[in-house]
Amino acid sequence: MAEKKNKKWFRRLKSRYRLVVMNDETYEEKASFNLRPLNVFVTLGLSIILLVILTTFLIAFTALREYIPGYADLKTQRRVFNLVLRTDSMEKALAARDLYIANIRNVINGTAGLDNINEIIGDPAKYDTIHKLRKSQEDSLLRAEIESRDQYSLSIGDNGSLVNSIRSFLFFPPLKGTVSNRFDPVTRHYGTDIVSKPDEVIKATLDGTVLLANFTSETGWVIGIQHSNNLFSWYKHNSALLKKVGDFVKAGEVIAVIGNSGELSSGPHLHFELWFNGSAVDPQKYVSF
Repeated sequence: MAEKKNKKWFRRLKSRYRLVVMNDETYEEKASFNLRPLNVFVTLGLSIILLVILTTFLIAFTALREYIPGYADLKTQRRVFNLVLRTDSMEKALAARDLYIANIRNVINGTAGLDNINEIIGDPAKYDTIHKLRKSQEDSLLRAEIESRDQYSLSIGDNGSLVNSIRSFLFFPPLKGTVSNRFDPVTRHYGTDIVSKPDEVIKATLDGTVLLANFTSETGWVIGIQHSNNLFSWYKHNSALLKKVGDFVKAGEVIAVIGNSGELSSGPHLHFELWFNGSAVDPQKYVSF
């Protein structure tokens, strides 16, 4: 029974029909078409497929896609791309800044300088066998000649270059007073303590830009100034800061007031540090307090 219905339906698809277009008033035949339902379905299906392909092509490869609601135009896409690049650059810059600030905090807290000394020098046990080597007469003569030349050299190694380069600066004393504690890197005291009158003002030792001005529990009110040629100066235990981050100061310009802030302070004084190329140097060698 079902097969008969299918055959009958298939025959109808193949049957011919005439589509006549007539004038409604005169019944005059204007046009006529011989059609089969199967041909109509096939033609309609192909037309729909072609329409879908054409629409997809126009949307994908022409500017018409910009008129679709919710679709971003080329300018917006470029802006988003540029924002992504800027965000990535800012993340890298922030990471570098955080690392820099962390290093500065270590300097302020006195935890920088000698922590990695073993890594830099190496394991002394590796050099225990050096004493077993014997010096030849030629080696002794060569060493004596080099040492005699170095006695009259203005710069002996890195330390000599460091001293000569710092002495080329004219340092302004940040405070006039009495030195109560000297520079001693062995005890992690990387600066010089100066005692003076109460409410005495602190002055910048060189021209520079204030890079840090805040409060820490150990060193109290601290201000740090970046100078030229990798020189950095610290002023700690102040009672008040008169400059903020980003301010440019001249040598001798007032930047703070002497104080007794911070857990490491035992009385009103200034803890002054000088750093050159990442290493602490003795301020008394270059500044007259």
